[in-house]
Amino acid sequence: MQDKILTGGQALVRLLANYGVDTVFGIPGVHTLELYRGLPGSGIRHVLTRHEQGAGFMADGYARVSGKPGVCFVITGPGVTNAATAIGQAYADSIPMLVISSVNHTASLGKGWGSLHETQDQRAITAPITAFSAVALSAEDLPELIARAYAVFDSERPRPVHISVPLDVLAAPIRRDWSHEVVRRPGRGLPPADALEQAVAKL
Repeated sequence: MQDKILTGGQALVRLLANYGVDTVFGIPGVHTLELYRGLPGSGIRHVLTRHEQGAGFMADGYARVSGKPGVCFVITGPGVTNAATAIGQAYADSIPMLVISSVNHTASLGKGWGSLHETQDQRAITAPITAFSAVALSAEDLPELIARAYAVFDSERPRPVHISVPLDVLAAPIRRDWSHEVVRRPGRGLPPADALEQAVAKL
């Protein structure tokens, strides 16, 4: 671990690496620079896509093939709406996908100031097609939200999760390094053998 102070975006990438993320799909943009600054040295491979919808579908495909949650990085507003088709597909097919997006500065949220790529309520756009959609209003919210996402992936019906991170949260130095605070993942339990045999007999 480097001694330098990490930004929220850099720490988030390191946290994802500690959850076993080895590949992310996306397109760098002015709103996601802090995420991309965190990639070098993280051990995570980035796959550049031509469009956010492609990033979403690649994350979906990665999850189907690998059995691990697919992860993509998208920008505020249009990046989220472009990825929504892939998110909806993953929702319908019970695919674990983690969509990390930027969103405008916390002070501007819901104000209608006309900030770059502003949408009225970005979280609400993906809420109907995700297990949950949340906004991290501080960097300290991120470990809890990522742990909640992996709880969905590991113990519930797998569905996409969307976490929006405001620009100021991505860029601000974190107060303490929480990037190694991975919540223990118990894994999905197996059904009793007799229940499986009964199901096979019925089929």
